Amino acid sequence: MIRQGPDDAARVGGASDVAAVEALLAYAASLSRRSGSTAIARASEAVARSRDLHRRSRGEHAALLARCLRVSAELMLGRRRAQEALPMAREAVELSRLNGGAALVMALMSLARVLDALGRHAEAAAAMAEAAAVPPGG
Repeated sequence: MIRQGPDDAARVGGASDVAAVEALLAYAASLSRRSGSTAIARASEAVARSRDLHRRSRGEHAALLARCLRVSAELMLGRRRAQEALPMAREAVELSRLNGGAALVMALMSLARVLDALGRHAEAAAAMAEAAAVPPGG
């Protein structure tokens, strides 16, 4: 991490805060299925920290929060906890709508996988169709 000045660590949404969330998320995503509870705990921590950053910065970190929620939903889904993944996947989609583009496509596809796992195939198909209709580049 490159520091921009002596107050970087204290600044709201500073590089160190974002880097900490990114590290937690990467670590959670790298854990195997055998480490399910650890992966989910780290992803939950990343969601909590990114939610706090988003709140403190008045929405500046919406994309980071959306990605944390999407990855957490995918981890839950991989551990057969689709019902718990659903609210996270839905929130990730809503936050991703702000910027559109690839992030929205990924969030919609994640939501589709969760809905499909819950047997809600028509809703899953609608989410996939919406993802296919997202214009490139937002």
